[in-house]
Amino acid sequence: MNGSRQQRMRARSRALREAFDALDYLASGTLLTRTKVCGRANCRCAIDPAARHGPYYEWTRRSEGHLVHYVVSPEQAQLIKIAIDNYREAQRLLAAWERETAAEILQEKASNVGASRASRRRKSREMRGQKSGK
Repeated sequence: MNGSRQQRMRARSRALREAFDALDYLASGTLLTRTKVCGRANCRCAIDPAARHGPYYEWTRRSEGHLVHYVVSPEQAQLIKIAIDNYREAQRLLAAWERETAAEILQEKASNVGASRASRRRKSREMRGQKSGK
């Protein structure tokens, strides 16, 4: 493989690993912000949607094959939002890293195959030249 091309591929893989290492919190799931109606007839929330109670933060995720729900504090919600964003970025980085790895491996294989084909062609030409007496 061309040395500079391989160096560029390795540099991209190294950059992906560094970006992956920079992620701190990771969490899957969904974070919802909700407001609620309390159910009392004389409360403002029963009449005015802008006066609903909340916001309340709910985190939903899968754990051991089950869907689990958590009501979390605003401080926890901030961290969970960062963790979910990081998780999505980690998935994107892993997919890019996988593509880079496959491209590098397949490029190495293609250059090795190309070299062997060229050497086989050269040998074939040499053999044909020897048979014809040239």
